Amino acid sequence: MHSSKAGFISGRTLRQRFPLLSMIIQRLLLSVILLFAVSIVLFGGIEALPGDFATTYLGQSATPQAVANIRTELGLNKPVVTRYAEWLGGALTGDFGTSWANHNSVSEQISLRLGNSLFLAFFAAIISVPLAVGLGMLAVLFRNRLPDRLINIASLAAISLPEFFVGYLLIVWFVVNTGIATFPATVYDGMPLLDRLSAIALPTATLVLVVIAHMMRMTRAAIINVMSSAYVETAELKGLGGLRIIAKHAAPNALAPVINVVALNLAYLVVGVVVVEVVFVYPGIGQYMVDAVSVRDMPVVQACGFIFAAFYIFLNMIADILAIIANPRLRHPR
Repeated sequence: MHSSKAGFISGRTLRQRFPLLSMIIQRLLLSVILLFAVSIVLFGGIEALPGDFATTYLGQSATPQAVANIRTELGLNKPVVTRYAEWLGGALTGDFGTSWANHNSVSEQISLRLGNSLFLAFFAAIISVPLAVGLGMLAVLFRNRLPDRLINIASLAAISLPEFFVGYLLIVWFVVNTGIATFPATVYDGMPLLDRLSAIALPTATLVLVVIAHMMRMTRAAIINVMSSAYVETAELKGLGGLRIIAKHAAPNALAPVINVVALNLAYLVVGVVVVEVVFVYPGIGQYMVDAVSVRDMPVVQACGFIFAAFYIFLNMIADILAIIANPRLRHPR
């Protein structure tokens, strides 16, 4: 009784004395728990899908004995809980098993393709993030005037269009009509950097157009919210210019929500490459997962889904931690 009470008091004392550290630890624990829950949902959802890989693999004319042999070979005759435990244990050590369709190592295939997906997402991020933040600040500077209205109209149009439609429009304009871009977006090991950048130009542009609008609008909203603060009004009374007020006073204090929306969109860049990779036939992890779904290659689907979930949860956790660190009340508690 005393020990539990002492533990409760020490935990409460930790939160009071080190609120920043306490909140970061909470986010880390919540991320681990969420990833574990996602793994259960992912494995259980795939198990609940109708049909059977053995029958699909062997064809409708397969004998019951042949189907039973395949199921035994793949371990499908084991209890679901046993198979989940084996799969999760392997996933946590980086071993996602063997592909049912071609008997290759899933981890090796993913390692080859994941780099391509991250390469695409990285260049989309380094273009979209500064551009979105800059446009958001520009919209605030010319608030309710023509530049602000034009930026808002363009962002609404970008948000309204799905990725595949934007991708097809870019293909029609820059490949079919003008011929200045390449299709499909083929990359390979040892490919020169300039050639690789040329190949990913259209997929990168598609991702940038999809995510930039949301980041820009949230940046604008966050800065406008801060612009009504007393210290901003004081800066205006001192005669400081609009751009200086936004850059020096408003933007730093709007950092937390901006960091959140940027990190969320970076997570979307990694997870959302699936559609873009399919449209541009880009050899990334998203295309690999779609190909596996078509042949019911469950180890590949589970591995890709788990990796996407891990990236999304990790980047959301980073967003929460950076937002906590950016909060001056938590950095300097009284």
